[in-house]
Amino acid sequence: MTVARPNVVLRGCTSPYLAEEQRIRHVPDPGEKVKFLLGNRYEHFTATAEWEDHGGVSLRVFAWSGATSPAE
Repeated sequence: MTVARPNVVLRGCTSPYLAEEQRIRHVPDPGEKVKFLLGNRYEHFTATAEWEDHGGVSLRVFAWSGATSPAE
């Protein structure tokens, strides 16, 4: 099994369900916006022009832009 290399880092978001070690992750299609179900809501992140180096790997920085509740 191949493990996908991280390609984004998430900034902002105070959700207790997003631990510091989960902020660096792989997103299959990072585009300009991504969202993740964390706990009982979706946390939304928007791409920035920033990149960070983590262990020799360039990661695109996504900033928290809000949260929504899943549809019932």
